[in-house]
Amino acid sequence: MTYIETGDEQTHRLSFYLAMEEYIARHLLHQDDCFFMWQVEPSVIFGRNQVPQNEVNIEYCIENSIQTYRRKSGGGCVYADQSNVMLSYITPDANVTDTFSRYMRMVADTLQEIGIDAHPNDHNDIMIGDRKVSGNAIYRLPGSIIAHGTLLYDTDMEHMMHAITPSRQKLDRHGVESVRQRICLLKDYTPLPFADIRAKIRQHLCQTTYTLTEHDREKVREIELEYLDPQFIGIAD
Repeated sequence: MTYIETGDEQTHRLSFYLAMEEYIARHLLHQDDCFFMWQVEPSVIFGRNQVPQNEVNIEYCIENSIQTYRRKSGGGCVYADQSNVMLSYITPDANVTDTFSRYMRMVADTLQEIGIDAHPNDHNDIMIGDRKVSGNAIYRLPGSIIAHGTLLYDTDMEHMMHAITPSRQKLDRHGVESVRQRICLLKDYTPLPFADIRAKIRQHLCQTTYTLTEHDREKVREIELEYLDPQFIGIAD
């Protein structure tokens, strides 16, 4: 598998990395699978079919400078920041079910290689015991499939709890504290610092590297404009 580097050593907006996935799928993907990891400033990302007003505490996000984005895959709403890492996997495989299963197994096996007893469940999550450490989603483009997900290390739990609006049913049944109890952080299961975990994931999965050129990055920014379109995001000013 080939690891894709941005080549500019910058932290981009979340929308840039979603566009980067698409660019890789449409222009760089040939026979070899591609993979990259990324981190962002505090952001909420919700699924293709979600109504953000129902899933995101928009007022809290504005007050706390948490950015909001929509992705093209399905699934639920997630919070991301510099203390977790996002995973992107792009493959020419045409079978969505098989690809997603392989991706989930790949992430779990990589964590096990590090010494963390992780396993996939039937709800697109990677679990440690009965607690979630990674949520994932997938979608198809012509000739390729993109799978991506979160991997929690030491996330700001207060932002996570308040930026994403739990359903009334979840609040009534479990309360905010139980939401915290269903999520776990990698830092509690390994002495390895975050940078070492990232390095080991890359080393375990990838054999070659491709670095985006300035031309590549410019094309990514062109695709990014769609993700920044207020009509696509669906949150009124």
